[in-house]
Order: sequence, then structure tokens, then C-alpha cells
Amino acid sequence: MDYWVQDKLKSLESAFTKEYCQAIDKVANLIVNSFQQGNTLLICGNGGSASDAQHIAAEFIGRFLINRKGLPAIALSTNPATLTAWTNDHEFETIFSRQVESLGKPGDILWGISTSGKSQNVVKALKIAKQLGIITIGMAGNNGGIIKEISDYSLFVREHHTPLVQEIHVITYHRICEQVELKLFTPLT
Repeated sequence: MDYWVQDKLKSLESAFTKEYCQAIDKVANLIVNSFQQGNTLLICGNGGSASDAQHIAAEFIGRFLINRKGLPAIALSTNPATLTAWTNDHEFETIFSRQVESLGKPGDILWGISTSGKSQNVVKALKIAKQLGIITIGMAGNNGGIIKEISDYSLFVREHHTPLVQEIHVITYHRICEQVELKLFTPLT
């Protein structure tokens, strides 16, 4: 058991390089500025990444550490009627891009999450977002995969092992939520 914990800690430590930590800070500042301008954060992903998208939205709408007003964040995987109607009548690959097209406006942010970096519905959402003037954040393993080429801001790790990518993602977005909240709601002294 001790070896397993030590191995896990080494893997996490190697993921959080200076460059990756700087990217986290950049994304946090981007989201702060966007919220200050009255924009919305849209978030999408599949499977565990869909759960992450919902978790992120919940932290911003509810609270992370500070009791404060809610912040406008939407996980695009949370409306079963939209998800099932669209995929039944059309296709699963455009389930997020259709919602970005419907809900997003220039200045908003789309945060696409894919542990593999190649989820086609996330790729299509990021592409349509860019066409609409929506800022894009890509979060992925496999050093970004396909979404590396279409993201304005990147949170990519070299790791390929899905469970470890997901663990890195949780730590990453918790740090972003913490920083956004502190920057928006901590009084200057």
C-alpha cells in the first residue's frame, strides 16, 4: 500500500510542472475576467469528464470555499431531454456544439474536457465556439491530443492513463475554482 501511494504522489508531482501550474493560473485569471464582464462559462465532456463539467459548474454556481453570490456556469451534459432528443434525431458528435451554438455568445468561455484529447463531440464544440467568438479552454491527457490544435488556452498533461488524467483534472479544476473565488470575492486589504 505504501508503494502505491508513493508512486501516485510521484506521478502527480511530475504532472504539475512549472509550465502546467502557470497554465492553471492563466486559466483562472481568464475566467475571473470573463465573469467580471458578465460572461458565462460553458463546460462539456463525456463520462467522467461530464461529471467533472457538472462538478465545476456546481462549484461556481454554489460555492467552493466562500459563501458568495453565484457565478454563471453551465455543464452541457445536464439536460437529458436535450441530450436524448438531439442524439435521437441527429447525432451524438454534435450534442455539445449545438448547445454552444444555442447558448454561447462572444466573450463567453467554453471549457472542453477530454481525458483522451480526441472526443469528437468536444472537438466539434471547441471548433464552433471559436467560430462564434467564444474563448476556448482545452483540458486533456495525451498531451492534448486533437484538442491541442483548437484550444485558445490549454491544460494538457502528458499522462495517458485515464484514471491518473482524471485525478490530475480534479486537482486542476479545484485550484482554478479556488483562485477564481478568491480573486473575485476576497476584499483587498
